[in-house]
Amino acid sequence: MGSGERALIAAFEELLVNRSERVVRWVGDDAAVVRSRPVQVVSVDAMVDGVHFRLDHPHVHPADAGWRALAAALSDIAAMGAQAGEAYVAMGVPEGFGADAAVQCVRGMETLAAQTGVTICGGDVTRAPALTLAVTVVGWADREDELVGRDGARPGDRVGVTGPLGAAAAGLAVLEGRAEGPDELIAAYLRPRPRLREGRELARAGAHALIDLSDGIATDADHVARHSGVHVEIDVAALPLAPGVAQIAEQLGVPAAELAATGGEDFELCVVMAPDAAPEGVTWVGGVTASPPGSPGLSLGGTDPGRPLAGYEHAV
Repeated sequence: MGSGERALIAAFEELLVNRSERVVRWVGDDAAVVRSRPVQVVSVDAMVDGVHFRLDHPHVHPADAGWRALAAALSDIAAMGAQAGEAYVAMGVPEGFGADAAVQCVRGMETLAAQTGVTICGGDVTRAPALTLAVTVVGWADREDELVGRDGARPGDRVGVTGPLGAAAAGLAVLEGRAEGPDELIAAYLRPRPRLREGRELARAGAHALIDLSDGIATDADHVARHSGVHVEIDVAALPLAPGVAQIAEQLGVPAAELAATGGEDFELCVVMAPDAAPEGVTWVGGVTASPPGSPGLSLGGTDPGRPLAGYEHAV
């Protein structure tokens, strides 16, 4: 390890805070030691400069990249209904990416960690062609049946979302100069908030299925349908729009509901529940029916048949 890397890790150690009595050893040791609860939930998410964010944009800062990377990983914990615990970060740093920028990146993560009760327990730093942030997050539960997956949707269930959609996609359009809009939309894209509290509450309320809306409900609801072996129908016109989305959509020349359905990265939760469930804060946007044998899937009502909608698909 070079002196520069040692200094960088020392700066991280000074910045990070242990928020858990269960963390016995963390940054500064070769490995973290954590007292476990009965059930562990683990997710890994990676973000790369030029693919998931653009640090060459004057309004995008290293702290934003750090926040986004941790938020995306924690959103998977929220979608399981687990309580967030610890995070581990592998950072690939490119040539010319200074120590101050690296510290700001981790500071962005630590700011979100402080707001969500998460302890960043350690990780790794290495050289990479572009800034790369690979975040492993750990959530906890006391029993397996406290958690919710994608595969529990049943015919007769209702489908809902935990909040307004389209803000992140609209914010990205503003950031890239394709539209003009308020700073709040840019903030929704740069610093999304994982719905950890909502995920736990919905799990306790009896959610049959949960998924976070990272790729847009036009893609994510299809995952629920296929994993559950059912047909999900979403009324696109019923999707709640974040303030300002309609105005951005008009500038882009697309229906506002389309931006809400396909934009992704809102990190709200899509929940499937029994028809008599009535949790607070959920907007109901669709339902579940039985599917023909071997053909589960999604249909989007209220859309132009000649304009099929799909959310984000990850290239590999």
